[in-house]
Amino acid sequence: MEHSELPKHSELSLQQLGFLNHHFNTHEDLSTASHLFQSLTNQSSQLDADLLRLRSNLTKLAFSWISPSFHFKTAIHNLNFNIQNLSLLTSKRVLALKKIQHILIELAQIAKESRRIETIHKYFDTALRLEALVGDLEDAVFSSLNHPNENIFSAEKLTNSPITTDFRRKEEKLLKAIKALNDIEQLLVGIAQFQPQWHHLLTSVDIRVDKSLVVIRPQIFADYRTLLASIGWPPELLTSKSGCGDISGIPNPLDYMQGDLRECYCQSFLALCDLQLLQTRREKRQLKLLYQECDVGLWAINELVSPIASRIEYHFLKWVEQPEYIFALIYKITRDLIVGVDYVLGPLIDKARVKNYSAKEAWVSAVVQTLLEFLTKRVFPALAERYKEKNLRSEVISSWLHLIDLMVLFDKRMQSLLKSESRLFFSNSEMFEGILRGKSLLMIFYDRPDWLKVWAKVELKEACKKLKAELKDEKAWLIDNQCIVDLHIDKKSEQFLLSTREDHRSPVIADSALQIAWEMIQRCKSFPAILPRQKFIRSTAARFIWYFLNVLLLRCKRSELSLDCPADDTLMTMCGSINAARYVESKLREWSDDVNFLEMTSFQNDPGIIREDGATDYNCFFREEINGLLELETNWLMEIIAVLLRQFETLSCEYIQNKYRFEQEALNGDSVAKDLASAISMDFVEPLDDLRSNLRALNMNLNRKDFMDLWRSIADGLDHFIFRSIFTSKIRFSSKGIDQFRVDMQAMFVVFQPFCARPEAFFPYIRETLKLLKISMEEVKHLQVVSSNDRDLSCYGVSHLSFDQLHTILRNRKL
Repeated sequence: MEHSELPKHSELSLQQLGFLNHHFNTHEDLSTASHLFQSLTNQSSQLDADLLRLRSNLTKLAFSWISPSFHFKTAIHNLNFNIQNLSLLTSKRVLALKKIQHILIELAQIAKESRRIETIHKYFDTALRLEALVGDLEDAVFSSLNHPNENIFSAEKLTNSPITTDFRRKEEKLLKAIKALNDIEQLLVGIAQFQPQWHHLLTSVDIRVDKSLVVIRPQIFADYRTLLASIGWPPELLTSKSGCGDISGIPNPLDYMQGDLRECYCQSFLALCDLQLLQTRREKRQLKLLYQECDVGLWAINELVSPIASRIEYHFLKWVEQPEYIFALIYKITRDLIVGVDYVLGPLIDKARVKNYSAKEAWVSAVVQTLLEFLTKRVFPALAERYKEKNLRSEVISSWLHLIDLMVLFDKRMQSLLKSESRLFFSNSEMFEGILRGKSLLMIFYDRPDWLKVWAKVELKEACKKLKAELKDEKAWLIDNQCIVDLHIDKKSEQFLLSTREDHRSPVIADSALQIAWEMIQRCKSFPAILPRQKFIRSTAARFIWYFLNVLLLRCKRSELSLDCPADDTLMTMCGSINAARYVESKLREWSDDVNFLEMTSFQNDPGIIREDGATDYNCFFREEINGLLELETNWLMEIIAVLLRQFETLSCEYIQNKYRFEQEALNGDSVAKDLASAISMDFVEPLDDLRSNLRALNMNLNRKDFMDLWRSIADGLDHFIFRSIFTSKIRFSSKGIDQFRVDMQAMFVVFQPFCARPEAFFPYIRETLKLLKISMEEVKHLQVVSSNDRDLSCYGVSHLSFDQLHTILRNRKL
């Protein structure tokens, strides 16, 4: 009977067989069967308790979410059923593990479903809140429509308290509507940021809000305009003092508001500001803008300027040919009313928390925009059309430049009105680039590049005309020699800190050219946008620099620098052009280091030119112009150097060819020969004197930096020329010849003595040759041994001569 209850061996699984084999390996192990049975029974009871506790906890947790979803109830029921079945199958461990795995999968599904339910809860909760807010908005809009449309702000009715109360009730309804709009927008911003999948909800709410805005916005604007008319806005533009014809300041009606009228106006102003802030937030959300794309000003202050613009347009049309009157009137209006606007409206703007505006800035911006629209529609189109006619071009150029002068002056005066308020926070350039970017009249060229092109042509033509007039003056090319001091060893190093025109020994015309270019740059300084400002400077100041560069180049080419005898006047002419180029180059580098030019450079299409050395020069705005000036300086300095060297070669030809001078031997006791050996060779005096005269003239007229490069290059050229000429002639130096050569070279060193302490340092070949000609026989033998072994000769003071040159010099000595 007992054996029949046991399963067959074939019915046992591998896990069960392994379990039995592990615990009952021998006959003695059968005695432990009771203990094993008790242990398994305890484990089974513990597992049953754990499963019951798990079932209880899961049931409690699941039933807290059971109500919203029928699918959720079904999942809980299945889970409870599986847990009950699991307690009956604990004897089969494999099935238990599968059941637990299945339970875990169902738990993950339950978590997913719970999140979905939570999302649905959040969606319905948000939708209900939006529905309530939109309902409040629509109720406020509907109730505001029931108010009468008659003028409740007339002088008679303002004294009647029921009318004022009626207005206040209407304003309360509008403010309630604006508050509901702000609350709605705050919710929509969160949805757009964190729940973009709810776009249908966003769209439906935006449609209903837009319908309410279509009603609210005209009402707020209409009430605000009616209030302005009630307080006497716009003011009288021209008033005169009693008994005289002097024009006094324009009275500001905002200063005279009192009592209920002032309170009503303040409420209407705040409502309009709140509506604009709301509109701005909605546009940023809907268009996904990080910053406001354009400066539209402050609506409430724009409404102050609008009736003034309508009134003064009549006067503007009469003064189209006399624009100075237009600018004078608009400046007077801006200046006379700005104090009252700031005093009355400044606190209201702060209360409305309008961050991007102050009362002064908004007032100036609105006035400038009014003038800008008039110039765009009435003035510049006519000038641009007349400019196309060649017979009217000269007259149009004059009118165009006069108008630009007035615009630039007007921008500066507007800036001065705002500087006292903004100087604590912004520099001048930052003001016009940022907060005040819409306050410049030059914005007229931002959207009209064709007008900008005409303006650039007019400016460039006028600049070239001014320069031509300057060039007719005989003093234009004079060099101020008051600061000129010979370069000498005892002079301080600050002589080389070139900064002014006198330091560069530049002619006056260079200063005039730079002044003309700088004036063109300054005229576009208030450009609110970087790209048109860059285009304007490229088309005017940069091209003008090229024009002046061509003037310098033609002046150098017209100078007849003779190869036989260069004249002082010719050298002065070339020096003047080189100095002018050097001075203009230094100023352009100085300008390019300014932060405004660095900013414009970053907007260039070319990210930077890679030079041969791998360095970049992209931070230099006038890179091409500077390179052109450097090329002129280098080419004509090399021309002067080449002429002077050829002139020296021509004059010293006889001296080089006279071998007898260096080869003849001195007679014993010949005192006359000793005296002659201490004197300079007669045919070497003329080339040295000519060289000294030319260097002196260049030193007096050429700028210090270029003169330093020039005399060093000449010294290097003479060093190579004399060394090559003497030793290619196969001259065999006698003792007397060596002394004569040394005296002649010392005389040449003296020519360069005013420019450095040790001129022989710049004649390395001649210096080392003289040293080799004077060494003793023992030193000669030692040098020959060293050189034959290809050893370094720098320790013997010979670093420039090759081994072949050294052997040639030693062989040319008469021993």
